Amino acid sequence: MEQLIQITTIPISYELKVNKARLERHNGSAEIEISRDKGGMKLKSRPIQIRLDTYEARNSVVPTTKTAISQAAQRGKTAAYSATAQYAQEGKLMLQTKIGEGAQTIDQILANRTAPATGQFEMGFIPTTGPDIDWEPASLSIEYEMDKLNFDLRQDTGNVEFIPGSIEMIISQRPEVKIEYIGEPIFVPPSAAARFGGEVVDIKA
Repeated sequence: MEQLIQITTIPISYELKVNKARLERHNGSAEIEISRDKGGMKLKSRPIQIRLDTYEARNSVVPTTKTAISQAAQRGKTAAYSATAQYAQEGKLMLQTKIGEGAQTIDQILANRTAPATGQFEMGFIPTTGPDIDWEPASLSIEYEMDKLNFDLRQDTGNVEFIPGSIEMIISQRPEVKIEYIGEPIFVPPSAAARFGGEVVDIKA
């Protein structure tokens, strides 16, 4: 008996792609920024300072109102003490005067009052007090500051990335089963076979 059907089996076709596990390191970057602060020299000088106080010197030549009043009060007090002492001495002489000696006592009192001054005399100069002088010495300070360099370093150390392994399956051909009829056409009734000479039959009609 002639074979009428041919069965063809097409197996699956695939490709396996294996990706190995790996470590990937990404290098970092480094940046440096440099800035400069300028220094310089500073000089600070101060001249000598003199403070001159002539108050007491002027006061000894031309007394102020306050000083004049104080001096006048002191002179009045001294004059009062001197007059009191003189009157006490004269009163003592008069108490010791005997009868008939009054004229002599009065002459002695008058002689004492009109007697020239005795004692040591001193020559004075004005002003009696010199000025008060105070001074501060001159000063010089030098301040020097060097230039400064500022370094700003920014560094990225990078990172390490682990990529795990993987297996990829790529199917290039799916499995198929082809069934083909390879025998002669079967006519019903069989007597119809004489009417066809191998033309193509429209199977969709």
